[in-house]
Amino acid sequence: MLIIGEKLSIIARRVREAMNAWEAGPIQEIAKAQAQAGAGMIDANIGPAEDGGEELMQWMVRTIQEAVELPVCLDTTNQGAIEAGLKAHNNDYGTAMINSTSNDPERFGMLELAAKYNCRIIGLTVGKGGLPADEEERAAIAAEIMARAMEYGLGLENIYLDPLVLQIATTQEQAIKVIRAVRMFQELNDPPMNTVVGLSNISNGCPKHVRPILDRYLLALLMYEGLTAAIADPKEVVETVKTMEVLMGKTLYAHSYLEM
Repeated sequence: MLIIGEKLSIIARRVREAMNAWEAGPIQEIAKAQAQAGAGMIDANIGPAEDGGEELMQWMVRTIQEAVELPVCLDTTNQGAIEAGLKAHNNDYGTAMINSTSNDPERFGMLELAAKYNCRIIGLTVGKGGLPADEEERAAIAAEIMARAMEYGLGLENIYLDPLVLQIATTQEQAIKVIRAVRMFQELNDPPMNTVVGLSNISNGCPKHVRPILDRYLLALLMYEGLTAAIADPKEVVETVKTMEVLMGKTLYAHSYLEM
């Protein structure tokens, strides 16, 4: 199970201020903390970054990888910034990931970049027309993204399908449809497709004490259905991941399994 550390986001005040000041210290401190907590990749969310995005993403990638020997998930809608980040990325630490493409024509260029640089990419199962209604619509969009990736020459092993987790506080009926979608995604290819979610989306808008409970239980259900990656806070979810891998027989039980 790949945990993609979510804490380096421009939404967070401390991170935003560090980006604006080009201050490496806070960025590297957060990256190190996530790596120590169990992240296998670090998400670098710089927002739309319409002005100066290329330089900012290059700086973020280099700053992160100077602190931790992990790959980076490049998170922005600015395609120029994505390519700049891919050029700066140290692939000795693992393969980079693009966050994300979708069924919106404006996002097709992200697939071209993934094929050009032979990197991983998140395929968000949403189109220009709006949010998917159910698991069947998510699977149909996923199949279109897969077909388009093959047209661009990108191997399906590099696609991470995202069923689009929505807020339970406002769209409770969608939670079970997301779980079913992850199950359906496994049937779209042999070997099964990689899958990913933005885990904390489920608890957005919920009370602070409830949020980690919702996140952890959803993660357990999704892992049972075959989820392979999650963008999440590794400090909050690593125990759930290790426990589910033991219960599902993916790792051998030992009394010290949480410490391994």
